[in-house]
Amino acid sequence: MKAIQFILIFLLTGGLWACGTKAEESREKKPVEQTDDASIPVKLTKVESVVRSEPVVASGLVSSAEEAKLSFKIGGIIQKIYVDEGQPVRKGQLLATLNLTEINAQVSQAQLANEKAERDLSRVKALYADTAATLEQLQNATTGHNVAQQNLTIAQFNQNYAQIRSTVDGTVTRKFLNEGEFTSAGAPAFMISSTRKNDWVVRVGVADKDWARLKVGNRATVTLDAYPDKTFTGTVSEMAQAADPTNKLYEVEIRINPGAVKFAPGLFAKVSLQPAQSRSYALVPIEAIVEGNGKDGFVFVLTDDQKHVRKTPVQIGFIDNDKVLLTNGLAGILNVVTAGSAYLTETSSVKLMNN
Repeated sequence: MKAIQFILIFLLTGGLWACGTKAEESREKKPVEQTDDASIPVKLTKVESVVRSEPVVASGLVSSAEEAKLSFKIGGIIQKIYVDEGQPVRKGQLLATLNLTEINAQVSQAQLANEKAERDLSRVKALYADTAATLEQLQNATTGHNVAQQNLTIAQFNQNYAQIRSTVDGTVTRKFLNEGEFTSAGAPAFMISSTRKNDWVVRVGVADKDWARLKVGNRATVTLDAYPDKTFTGTVSEMAQAADPTNKLYEVEIRINPGAVKFAPGLFAKVSLQPAQSRSYALVPIEAIVEGNGKDGFVFVLTDDQKHVRKTPVQIGFIDNDKVLLTNGLAGILNVVTAGSAYLTETSSVKLMNN
């Protein structure tokens, strides 16, 4: 009898425990309604209307405004190169020479030909004086002598210019040839950048649509990796009228003034060019933009009940530091969500933070 009572008590206790467990599970599965305490705190920022010009951003290398591309006047074997890239040079300094073996032989040939032409002319003159030679023979001998003199002058000129001398005070920025190589007449051998004070430019390549927006005189801001804490001002000084066939970009030259800062050819520069054309933009903080993809993005705006948000698509013009300038999407909208926007969805309840 006691055993039967114990079994009944155990079953009753187990049943009550099971009921309690099911009730607890039922309470856990029941959806919880969102209350004001579950609302996401957000902060609104006023949308500003501004008139700006979209900058053209490009990069390039600092170089001298005056650059000289030097070459040999005649072809030949390079005998000696006296400078290396990065080396400072003075105007008139000897940079390289050709092997003169062939050139000296050409000068000797021209000298011998000129001497023969002189002897021929003297003999014909004497014969003409004795009426033993015709006027035509005298004229031909005179012409032959003149030609021989000119050939000698050319050979001597080439002999004198079988070398390269710097045309400016500057720095060797490129060396295209090495000793022992053959070079043809006019082939680039050196690039020399003048190092006159405050005579510096940055040359950048821009796309055709950006080139069309620019003109000589447009302002620019320049930053250098060598001086990350400094910003330099400049102006567009030259614009190419044809695209580079290798990259299809148009070269734009920006003249900059380094002031007291030391510049050198080859410094890497980032340039922001300011076209004259401008338009209206809606300006918002960058943290207001969610799901940005290229020129497309979204912002959250407060609904009329002031308790929910609406996800609104926008068109991005460009980014300026921590601000985004929008071209479309915010017509008639005065404020956008900034703080808290990263945690929002289109079904979120919100409450405004005190500014």
